[in-house]
Amino acid sequence: MTTYKGINGFAVQSVASDPSPLDEGQVWYNNATYAFKLAAATTVGTWAAGGNLNTARGGLNGGAGTQTAALGFGGFPANGTASESYNGTSWTSTPSLNTARGLGAGFGATNVAAICAGGYNGTNLTASESYNGTSWTNTPSLSTARRGVSGNGTQTAGSAIGGFTSVDIADFESWNGSSWTASTSMGTAKNYLGVIGTQTAALAVNGYNPSVGGGISTVVESWNGSSWTAVGSTNTAVAQMGVSGTQSLGLKFGGATAGGPATGATEIWNGTSWSTNSNSMGTARGGLGSAGAGTQTAALGFGAGSPGNATEEYTGPGSPVTQTITTS
Repeated sequence: MTTYKGINGFAVQSVASDPSPLDEGQVWYNNATYAFKLAAATTVGTWAAGGNLNTARGGLNGGAGTQTAALGFGGFPANGTASESYNGTSWTSTPSLNTARGLGAGFGATNVAAICAGGYNGTNLTASESYNGTSWTNTPSLSTARRGVSGNGTQTAGSAIGGFTSVDIADFESWNGSSWTASTSMGTAKNYLGVIGTQTAALAVNGYNPSVGGGISTVVESWNGSSWTAVGSTNTAVAQMGVSGTQSLGLKFGGATAGGPATGATEIWNGTSWSTNSNSMGTARGGLGSAGAGTQTAALGFGAGSPGNATEEYTGPGSPVTQTITTS
């Protein structure tokens, strides 16, 4: 008789808690819940509630880190200096920003190494600061004061792209860990956009642009380190959305649509086109300010919406999820 051990070379493990991370096709017996379980691949991306922010707010200065180790900072209508770290379950207050602001560029590969630049606190800002896991430290400023600017990259190799001065701008400034330098501007001026990827391989997604119908663009531009190229447009035009992932495997979620209504719609980028093979966020939210973290298949969205402290965790299509094996 063919057995599981005969096929796989090992017996089904008996464990007190479900394993993590999962491998698709993995089978185990949970001896605490008395159930056989299986790691099966999702067919549609889904959102699930995470721990609430301590300070409700929208218009955060982007985000940094991963789904289980993220950083969110600044925003409105709170005092604009609040900073919090997420451990996959709950948020913990961290040292505050030096300059109160929202709608700035925030980025970083981890929750203990981030940058916040530009933004708004009654006036457009150039101020930039760096977080090391213990405190925020002022750094050299952006060349151009602006709000609605978005960022991407790491603490030592990042970008601040687009934004609003008295008009929408396409300006791109790169950060090398010690100073900001003007780089090649996008083809389309816009603000409240989302930026995915690295300093030399990025996507600039949607955003406000008064030259298009409804004031919000579906345009997406790709950056290769030297020039911008228009690529596949999104299905829904949004601004102030959340984003995560890479230039070739991206995710956008939530945002404000033309006329102002918030959405929870989610779209997946495969390097060529955008698809809607995902469920919407549980909370429609239009003031995310690019507040997202993680990858295309394991993302985090937080803030905005009502009451403004909700956090949601995304599991993308094709990601392993736990299912209980039954006889039905």
